[in-house]
Amino acid sequence: MGVISVFESVTLDGVMQGVGRADEDTRGGFHHGGWGEGYADEVIGRFAGSSIGRTTAMLFGRRTYDDLLGYWTSVPEPSPFTEALVNQRKYVASRHAGPRPAFPNSTLLSGEASETVTALKRDVEGVITVLGSGDLVRSLRSTGLVDEYVLLIHPIVLGAGTRLFDEGERADLVLEESLSSTTGVVIARYRVK
Repeated sequence: MGVISVFESVTLDGVMQGVGRADEDTRGGFHHGGWGEGYADEVIGRFAGSSIGRTTAMLFGRRTYDDLLGYWTSVPEPSPFTEALVNQRKYVASRHAGPRPAFPNSTLLSGEASETVTALKRDVEGVITVLGSGDLVRSLRSTGLVDEYVLLIHPIVLGAGTRLFDEGERADLVLEESLSSTTGVVIARYRVK
């Protein structure tokens, strides 16, 4: 049985929207895009590399899949992250059948995530890492499908934007691992009780 691991960059006030670049996600008039710039360091790089190394497959919501893969496969100088994304087995959760995913090693899971991801967890052994995909994460959380959260908590408060956790049921977590980057980012891995 697979383990659903949510890997997210968040601010101290829980915002996950638009971490990478100004135009990444402007929904709702969000104008703080790119807030994660300047925080990357060797500690985060090593941690992200080891996390990718333990990943069996990746799971995305459709919007994040199209944006993330579209961006990383179009940059002039690809990074090791590009190769890992393209080569890794990927699943795209979508309520609608829609077009086939455009990138290699990708499978569309059309229908309700509570059903399609339950089947995925049953069929795929190992760690299934969710990157970004806030709507999907909140849906999986509400149905008890998330097994762990890996949070990169940045020392910044935005006061606006889509948050990782919305109103809902309480979730008790157990800290499994933590470390700090040289830029003040706290990296914490929590297991869901």
